[in-house]
Amino acid sequence: MKLSKKGEYALRALIDLGIAAEVGRDLLRVGEIAEKEKIPAKFLEQVMQDLRGGGFIRSQRGKFGGYRLAREAAQIPMGQVVRLIDGPLAPIGCVSQTAYERCSCPDEVHCGLRMLMLDVRNAIAGILDRYSLADVVEVTLRKMRRDGIPLPFSQPDRPGPGRGARGAAGSPPTNRLQPLDGLIQNLLPDYTI
Repeated sequence: MKLSKKGEYALRALIDLGIAAEVGRDLLRVGEIAEKEKIPAKFLEQVMQDLRGGGFIRSQRGKFGGYRLAREAAQIPMGQVVRLIDGPLAPIGCVSQTAYERCSCPDEVHCGLRMLMLDVRNAIAGILDRYSLADVVEVTLRKMRRDGIPLPFSQPDRPGPGRGARGAAGSPPTNRLQPLDGLIQNLLPDYTI
């Protein structure tokens, strides 16, 4: 499974809507999300329509319109969103639970490749279906607060006291991922790799 740009943008937009809800913002305009995430607004609007059609978000028209989550963030499994936008999670059709396709293998039951890809599919689905949008938003906000980063959508153009572009200890934040930077590690502090 490879997440498409459309899938990536959908997840980023949902995370932004989840953050906005947590900081007290009822609605976000597409332009706000597009600007923050550096996403083309026209493409994001198409993504938002798919999310609305899937029942994840609602729209409000008018001068003060925008988008909001259609249900609680805890009721939005990340796997459902990925399946809506990008289709099945399985790397090959013969291991898909939602879109099974017979493969060209002469003995599907004893196929080593199929067994391996089933494990890959199960690992991906296990993580994406276990965690909700609320989990991702919680970890995102926790890390931003820890690093002294202003929370998006809370108070435009006014970072809070002691909050700037640098980390909590005065060191610049790093974009390089470390093994302990994942969602699971940050949700479950006692979890070890």
